[in-house]
Amino acid sequence: MINFLKIILFPVIPAYAFAVGVRNWLFDIKIFKEKRVNAKIISVGNLTVGGSGKTPLVIYLLDFLKKHGLKTGVLSRGYGRNSRGYKLVSDGKKIFTSVDQCGDEIYQTVSECHVPGAVCENRVKGAEEFIRETGVKVIVLDDAFQHRWIYRDLNVLICEQKFLLCRNFLVKNLFPTGNKREPFSSVKRASVVIINRKFSAEENIPANLQKYFEGKKIFKANYEAIGFVDIKRKIDHQIEEFKGQKSLLVSGIADPSSLINVLDQNGVNTENRMIFVDHKNYSHKEIQSIRKKFYNTNSHSVITTKKDAVKLVSFSKEFDDIDIFYLKIKMVMSDEQSFIKFILDKLNLGS
Repeated sequence: MINFLKIILFPVIPAYAFAVGVRNWLFDIKIFKEKRVNAKIISVGNLTVGGSGKTPLVIYLLDFLKKHGLKTGVLSRGYGRNSRGYKLVSDGKKIFTSVDQCGDEIYQTVSECHVPGAVCENRVKGAEEFIRETGVKVIVLDDAFQHRWIYRDLNVLICEQKFLLCRNFLVKNLFPTGNKREPFSSVKRASVVIINRKFSAEENIPANLQKYFEGKKIFKANYEAIGFVDIKRKIDHQIEEFKGQKSLLVSGIADPSSLINVLDQNGVNTENRMIFVDHKNYSHKEIQSIRKKFYNTNSHSVITTKKDAVKLVSFSKEFDDIDIFYLKIKMVMSDEQSFIKFILDKLNLGS
């Protein structure tokens, strides 16, 4: 049914491509103008709809900038939140909003990195208010490659290797038929490109796409599975402890395939799965469905992602008799020292 709808919408692609092209052209010739704010701006974004690894990359950047003594914060539009306008999510010490009010991705980010964070649909106004409230000197913009109204000192584009290798035109095409927000020609706006292979083996950029990446600084990244974390007790566990156990996988992310692959690679049985839409806002109805599936399949535990965990933890009472863990991962750069030096040099911050 979904593929049929995508085919039906195929004629819309030229109109969408024209609108995207005109908008970018108006920015390129300075009719639409980017506005500077009083902080260094790093934009992290992609060409596709979800699933490329923006949040792990944002966390990676925040961690190393913080280690270098830079007063850094994160600003997001807060996708999926039930509020509007500017909201300060955290001052780096205390979180002021619920996950429903700010969105799962930034809630996960500030919880993990302990940095100031805010949400606002208008990145310029949001950044100005964020700077005024917290005094941050460097702002990482989450999912802002297409949000061109704010000037950025560094434009980081992350591409999922799996998507680059994909040959399915229903996936590789522009929205609404495919998953691309912009054509590959937009890679030219990137200051640096990160190709994220996640848990897969490294492969080369397909020959038909190499022309778009010529002259670009390219780094390779992957995920490393660290272990499991009990979402209610905040206790870390080794992956080996789950080997051979039958678990119920609960996921509300754009593409759970890499999660499933790494669990399979580590001998975790995830034949029983409940896959929800990306940014799923769980209700009591879904919680009861998870409980029913858990007991009907005689599962040992529920395994989920960190993005889902920040929402499921609010149902700890309903899960008092079920153990729930999220897989803790981190992003690894293939040439970390060169990457860090490149970022700091581009920001004129030295090493």
